[in-house]
Amino acid sequence: MNYSMANINGINMFFRECGDKSKPTFVLLHGFPSSSHMFRNLMPLLEPHFHVIAPDYVGFGQSDAPGVDVFEYTFDRLADYTQALLNMLGIEKYYMYVFDYGAPIGFRLAVRDPEKILGIVSQNGNIYEEGLGEKWTTRKIYWDTPTAELRLFLRSSYAPETILAQYMAGEPLGNISPDGYSLDIYYTYRDGYADIQDSLILDYRTNVAMYPKFQEYVKKHQPKLLAIWGKNDESFLPAGAEAYAKDDPNAEVVMLDAGHFALETQYVRIAKEIIDRFAEK
Repeated sequence: MNYSMANINGINMFFRECGDKSKPTFVLLHGFPSSSHMFRNLMPLLEPHFHVIAPDYVGFGQSDAPGVDVFEYTFDRLADYTQALLNMLGIEKYYMYVFDYGAPIGFRLAVRDPEKILGIVSQNGNIYEEGLGEKWTTRKIYWDTPTAELRLFLRSSYAPETILAQYMAGEPLGNISPDGYSLDIYYTYRDGYADIQDSLILDYRTNVAMYPKFQEYVKKHQPKLLAIWGKNDESFLPAGAEAYAKDDPNAEVVMLDAGHFALETQYVRIAKEIIDRFAEK
């Protein structure tokens, strides 16, 4: 495993990399409030079959986190910088694994350059209204009327107890290692973190607005797609996985007895499903 920094327009982006560069590339796109660290167990299992890249978005993990006064934290901008990193690394075609925030970032890349996408793994990476859980009701109210009171209330989304609960929900007691959620909580104490995440929570409305475009891409291009889902996820419901199969005859849906952070406990099963479906025979 290699750990590197790339300077994109004066901002350092951290990324993990492993595998033979002559093999097809898999780009792993993390979620909220995590980082490429979430792929620490998956990458060694994929390494014999793929060249694997896992970046930290601007403002996340080990990447630079410029203040909101000098960097516009939107999903468009995060996608721009992710694409710039792939361009710098000379990655022209790739498979992608999208989870949580990784879905609207990854599908933006797919919509912009569909010919670059070899296939998609969506692990609790939602692009359908029917996949939105109950918590999104409050967010929709906030998006329509972004009051200071609701902005402050939604800061609970990245409170330590919320992060811990999101990891634990839908999992048997004792199944979850503390490594993932402890690191996520650590990053929340970074200077400016609250302002960055507040900006992205508000901008998430653009992702839902783009769902029809993401779905149009799936219908038109019908990529080889694996929707592998922690079925106990309260944020993104199993209906979001099943919707892929309605739009794409090349989609396979796999339900796991896991929560939102299914990769924490199911990385061996997820790796096997990816290798079986996407690795060169």
